[in-house]
Amino acid sequence: MPRLLYTLLMFLVALLLPLKLLWRSLKQPDYRQHWAERYGFYKSISSAPVIWIHCVSVGETRATQPLIQALLTAYPQHTLLITHGTPTGRDTSSQLFAGEIAEQRLVQAYLPVDTPGAAKRFLEHFKPAIGLLMETELWFHLIDQASKRQIPMALLSARLSEKSARGYAKLGQLTRTGLQQLALVAAQTEADAQRLQALGAERIVVCGNLKFDVTPPADSAEKGQQLRQLLGTQRPVCMAASTREGEEPMILDAMQGTEVLTLLVPRHPQRFAEVEALLKARGVRYVLRTELAQPLHADMQVVLGNSMGEMYTYYAASDFAVMGGSLQPLGGQNLIEAAAMGVPTILGPHMFNFAQVTQAAVAADAAVQLSDVTELSGMIAALAADKAKVHKMSQAAKGFTLQHRGATQRLMAVIGPLLKK
Repeated sequence: MPRLLYTLLMFLVALLLPLKLLWRSLKQPDYRQHWAERYGFYKSISSAPVIWIHCVSVGETRATQPLIQALLTAYPQHTLLITHGTPTGRDTSSQLFAGEIAEQRLVQAYLPVDTPGAAKRFLEHFKPAIGLLMETELWFHLIDQASKRQIPMALLSARLSEKSARGYAKLGQLTRTGLQQLALVAAQTEADAQRLQALGAERIVVCGNLKFDVTPPADSAEKGQQLRQLLGTQRPVCMAASTREGEEPMILDAMQGTEVLTLLVPRHPQRFAEVEALLKARGVRYVLRTELAQPLHADMQVVLGNSMGEMYTYYAASDFAVMGGSLQPLGGQNLIEAAAMGVPTILGPHMFNFAQVTQAAVAADAAVQLSDVTELSGMIAALAADKAKVHKMSQAAKGFTLQHRGATQRLMAVIGPLLKK
């Protein structure tokens, strides 16, 4: 794709962006806030040198928590700027770093649409000493403008599936130039590094997956046990974690006729009402998590997890989980949170966005992967009936997460020289 065509496309995105934000605000009103930031106009400013880190949404924000804490500790003279693309990502960082935001050690903003003018305004306003992009966030005008200002840009905890690599390859020289302008690419795995190198990246190291370094809140187990007392201890609890569109009917069908209690947690909060309507239409006996104050009746089938910030609590209250995003061809979701809580996970056939960690988790007996969605019902029944198997997998899951930690220290080691420059 010629740069001119990419630029025209970004201007079209900028033109249509208000319509997109208004449409999304119908389900999530927070999309109506901070519109000026979407075009590179900001109010907040810091007199201290700025380390900028971009975490587009919730998953990247949670995964980056240990790195942000390490940066705050190692560089007390700097302000950290954390940018997002979604209100849920921004809300998540507000929850995780409330103290640092209050002390103005951490500033929040939306990343602007990737037009040349918006990219210039963003960089000239904040004047970051370094820019850190998480996972697969490649914005070519932003990278180009940073390069012109000699601001080192790094792509950290970089992951690139074969499908995404094919998409970036279609952009040709645009992708190659953008990757070559990066001061550093820190890939999660050797396979990610090879795909990025084939696209043009030159300065590549393998540092592992930051998600393994995320530590569950200290009170997660205790809160999980409190929730489990409300759910009941006499029957198995299966958490349907981070489910996406079209997957809830599959899970409800698989649970039909079993004694398993389903803790159903949709990926996006704006879908809570939609999933509740599905439960009503199917005649499922359910209760909302936000209304769960007394122990459940034995005939209850589903608890709809419609609260925010309780994923670790949900895992701690469950015997095993089914991973959303993997039953439909959507690429899967992060299974490391479940493993960190010692929860065995059933993975659907579509985990291509997490292929390496899926392979490692299955090899470690921390998870099982289905070759077809039709196997889901049988696998749920098998785990529900075999407590010894679930316990063995639980211990394996905890060991699996411990074995793969250390990405934060490796990333800090490669970030340091860039900041000194």
